[in-house]
Amino acid sequence: MTQRVQIEYCTQCRWLPRAARLAQELLTTFESELTELSLKPGTGGVFVVRVNDEVVWDRREQGFPEPTPVKKLVRDRVAPGKSLGHSDK
Repeated sequence: MTQRVQIEYCTQCRWLPRAARLAQELLTTFESELTELSLKPGTGGVFVVRVNDEVVWDRREQGFPEPTPVKKLVRDRVAPGKSLGHSDK
């Protein structure tokens, strides 16, 4: 099954480094579960994380994400039951 994550970030706000760090965290954690992770340039203050086209995090509603909550949301969709080690505590 295809498991895709997309991080859409605002280029005007210069949020590429933040998006890239989150992408690295997700790729490291889910290296065998994800088939694709993409960074999508956007504008207007956007910072949205999608899993298989489902929005799981939107900065406008939830603020900027820390890696752990996003990892849990991604895990619940692509690898339920996978332990995240210390992040699960």
